[in-house]
Amino acid sequence: MFIKKFRMPNTFVLLFALMSLIALATWLVPGGQYATQVVNGKTVVDPASFRLIASQPQGVVALLMSPIKGFVEAAQIIGFVLIVGGAFSVLQKTAAIDAFIKSVALAHTRSRFVRVMLIPVFVSLFSLGGASFGMAEEAIPFVLIFIPLALALGYDSITGVAIPFVGSQIGFAAAFLNPFNVGIAQGIAGVPVFSGIGFRLVVWLLATAITIAFLMWYAARIKQQPELSPVYALDQQLRSGHQTLDFSGFTGITGSQKAVLLAFVLTLAAMVAGVIRYEWFVNEIAALFLVMAIIVGILGRLSSDTWVDAFLHGAKDLVSTALVIALARATMILARDAHIIDTMLYHLMPLVQSESAIWAAHKMFIIQSVINFFIHSGSGQAALTMPVMAPLADLVGVSRQTAILAFQFGEFTTPVIPTSGITVGVLALARIPWLTWAKWMIPLQLMYLTLALVMLAVACTLNW
Repeated sequence: MFIKKFRMPNTFVLLFALMSLIALATWLVPGGQYATQVVNGKTVVDPASFRLIASQPQGVVALLMSPIKGFVEAAQIIGFVLIVGGAFSVLQKTAAIDAFIKSVALAHTRSRFVRVMLIPVFVSLFSLGGASFGMAEEAIPFVLIFIPLALALGYDSITGVAIPFVGSQIGFAAAFLNPFNVGIAQGIAGVPVFSGIGFRLVVWLLATAITIAFLMWYAARIKQQPELSPVYALDQQLRSGHQTLDFSGFTGITGSQKAVLLAFVLTLAAMVAGVIRYEWFVNEIAALFLVMAIIVGILGRLSSDTWVDAFLHGAKDLVSTALVIALARATMILARDAHIIDTMLYHLMPLVQSESAIWAAHKMFIIQSVINFFIHSGSGQAALTMPVMAPLADLVGVSRQTAILAFQFGEFTTPVIPTSGITVGVLALARIPWLTWAKWMIPLQLMYLTLALVMLAVACTLNW
């Protein structure tokens, strides 16, 4: 009875509670610091350089100031979210997305092939993006498309979020070519860059297949019994506020709508090319979507007033998302300013040592998962942990290639941890409570955990 009556606080309350706990920890954990050095043009940690330093406990004032610091440090991603939200609002104002959704929904109704292949194809594409060019924040805009698409197909908003978000994040964690985690980690560890691609490709295929199978099972279950969805009430509100299910008078996609959709597809192609070839990040991608908004406004024959109103409306809807991202960053700032992150890393390292190489690799994976709670950047984690993990792997009989794989697997938790700006930002965008999402993710997280443990054991057995 108590469990049924218990209602978890919303994301803002959860994040502030987490910030308070971290602030408390800064009074209990001593300060520590690793020295850094430049190796092959990269700043890395010297694993033998740890020393205790004066800690900087974070009091009430620091706790209350951390959100604005988080807003400042996360300004790029926050600006990116607001601009992309405005651009998508302009795109939606042209009605091209609605027409596309209705066309897919009709094809989904009429064609068994489309029904079977829709989730596998899209999850595979997003996973491939994460595995190849490090797609992460770039998946955020697609949530605005896949939620209404999922609702139109009789699924729920969780399915709409999971296809682009979980797909890309799992591809990132199980990557075989991602330069932001695999490439940097191998370079720091002294392993040939992008070596071991065959084994990593198998890992990626298995992780993607698990995700696809679970989502297909879940989507089919929700389509049969919509009330089983954890967000059923929310989706009823979304359906009442959209007309994507109203096919009366729909005769197909018009010429101007086709032009708008083509401009959108070309924008996505340009984004992929820019990320891969020119190392674009959020600034360049935000500018690209701003250009897209202008072009689709012209193609969709929107007046200047209509364009501005649509853009401001889209940005306004994402203000809460921006604040959530700022709070998520604030949790990291408190730990960093207190100088306790390096201390926690230092005391975790001895726990890796074991007589069994397999068990040592498993403990590396667990430690990397803990570190991922605080540091979500693939390149940032690589720079912090690989200088320590690589020589440590030599001492405990684990190959450096396997240590890098354990580092990658630590990011399997990213889609569920509340300190990830991307995760809480996506959930705020979708208006899905974090606890609801976390409960839904438990089966998938257990599958990813099993996959990680099995593949690390195989890697150690094969002396990969």
